[in-house]
Amino acid sequence: MAVSRAEVFPDDLRHDWTQEEVSALFELPFSDLIHQAQTAHRRYFDPNEVQVSTLLSIKTGGCPEDCGYCPQSARYDTGLERERLMPLEDVLAAAEAAKAKGSSRFCMGAAWRSPKDRDIEQVAEMVTAVKDLGMETCMTLGMLTDTQARRLKEAGLDYYNHNLDTSPEFYPRIITTRTYEDRLDTLNHVRGAGIHVCCGGIVGMGEGRADRAGLLRELANMPQHPESVPINLLVQVEGTPLHGSDSLDPFEFVRTVAAARILMPASRVRLSAGRTDMNDEMQALCFLAGANSVFYGEKLLTTDNPESEADRHLFERLGIRTAGCDAH
Repeated sequence: MAVSRAEVFPDDLRHDWTQEEVSALFELPFSDLIHQAQTAHRRYFDPNEVQVSTLLSIKTGGCPEDCGYCPQSARYDTGLERERLMPLEDVLAAAEAAKAKGSSRFCMGAAWRSPKDRDIEQVAEMVTAVKDLGMETCMTLGMLTDTQARRLKEAGLDYYNHNLDTSPEFYPRIITTRTYEDRLDTLNHVRGAGIHVCCGGIVGMGEGRADRAGLLRELANMPQHPESVPINLLVQVEGTPLHGSDSLDPFEFVRTVAAARILMPASRVRLSAGRTDMNDEMQALCFLAGANSVFYGEKLLTTDNPESEADRHLFERLGIRTAGCDAH
């Protein structure tokens, strides 16, 4: 059995960061911050390799929650049509197409607050079918019970995505229909079932630097770091409460990526939503800062994403290779 990088360099994996320590990372001169992030990155990963995932919305719209950024909330008029759960054969066809384009992980998202047990049985079939293609599987379905998490593990689920979104202090300004503790409970159920955790947040929602530091501190101080840490840049959708928010300074986004890499050096740090608002130079800086995972494909659930051909061209220009599956 292969020895994990976390076992080779156990002293790097801290879980006791203070708010002051994380804030100090954000305050470093940019070159010093990038140097620290690159040093941490190279201890655990090939700096010229990026893992590629594809995200499919298997059930769109109609969510009862009030997340201020989300066009899938039934509370907001964003022009999004509510759709039923996709048939298994359509999900499988999308997974096959994603694999053909170079994705090693297939992520499936459903706009539920919390799935019913009968929903879990349907999505479990999808997990098993996609797993049989030789791909890693990931799902994001909302809050899970312990029993539901274990059922998904039985079906072969590799990763479960459930983001904290922001710091505990800023969180009530974004969401009121579920608590921070609700999110942590689901993550505990997922981890307890033996499923890898995909957990990150969104920046550019009007939060301050202290909130970005607070989010990363929450993630880094988990008993086990999330295996995947998606860093999303807010995609402003007309009709949502956060539409019209001030844009985040691109360098501040890169700083967030770099700090995540330093705090969680053995985790995949993923560029997720918002890449359509990033030019190639900004994305290159993110890779330099330690990002080593992206989403391929034209859509991220319901918002635009760079086309895979554009990503491949950027990877070629930067000398980046795409990685294979890394969860077994």
